[in-house]
Amino acid sequence: MTDVRHYDVIVSPVITEKTTMASEADQVVFNVAKTATKPEIKKAVEALFGVKVKAVNTLVRKGKIKRFRGVKGKQSDVKKAIVTLVDGESINVTTGL
Repeated sequence: MTDVRHYDVIVSPVITEKTTMASEADQVVFNVAKTATKPEIKKAVEALFGVKVKAVNTLVRKGKIKRFRGVKGKQSDVKKAIVTLVDGESINVTTGL
């Protein structure tokens, strides 16, 4: 049974050229909530996608200072989780939840 809180942990999948290359090594990258812990991320991925997770690595990308029409602004910080799946498991992130 999926818990509604799992949807709060995983914000969105990251679809870039680099993450597409990582998917060949049974890894998937997600944007996650800033307060999410590794065990919470592991439970959420296993419950939502029905796969076995081997490991979870996290990183926080600090927000950059950008200018728009001469006005300074700051992008918000983003926490990402690199989820390594057990051999043979896969997630198709393009279909969505």
